[in-house]
Amino acid sequence: MANILIIEDDAHVALTVQATLTMAGYGCTVLPDGRDAVPHAASGNYDLILLDVMLPGEDGFTLMEKLQGCDTPVIFLTARQDVLDKVSGLRLGAEDYIVKPFEALELLARIEVVLRRYHKLSGVLTYGDLRADTEKHEVTAKGVPVPLTPKEFDMLVFLMQHVDVAVTREQLLQNVWGFNFMGESRTVDMHIRQLRKKLNLSDGLVTIPKLGYRLESQKTR
Repeated sequence: MANILIIEDDAHVALTVQATLTMAGYGCTVLPDGRDAVPHAASGNYDLILLDVMLPGEDGFTLMEKLQGCDTPVIFLTARQDVLDKVSGLRLGAEDYIVKPFEALELLARIEVVLRRYHKLSGVLTYGDLRADTEKHEVTAKGVPVPLTPKEFDMLVFLMQHVDVAVTREQLLQNVWGFNFMGESRTVDMHIRQLRKKLNLSDGLVTIPKLGYRLESQKTR
């Protein structure tokens, strides 16, 4: 999994982001200010940089200018909501500009978009004896192909990308069916039932009452 450098001076935000990324399987390093950022970024040890704008030492925009020769993609994480700030950040070469506060799943989704754009993510996800190949659009259980519908496959991939994270029905609808989907949440429930049946996930894919679902990590299945 990808290794991410978090440059953030707010200890609470840094720990929250680090916990979110660690739970998703990413490696993380946290820097509290910008003074040591350039040598870290230039080391080639990171696949992505999450960069705050308002930092002690040197602000994020100044750092971004110094990172122009670095091949590592950058996402700004900042409380500055002004459109001009966002435009400035993107013009400096950032891949995305995320305004605080943000939801964990939104952060993970936008990180995945950038990492895939830079071919930093493996196309294969595993969970116990399940293997989902996102490039071949194929799922196997103990090496045996399991036929899934396109939406079942997309839902499984989303859950496998967020193991141990509670996801709501609304989040599944938005991420699998799209933000403009006008269907009902029972559509999600129906697909969950099919995944449990086809992939023997009755134990690992748990229901969270009045909220949604969570795919729980398991060493053996």
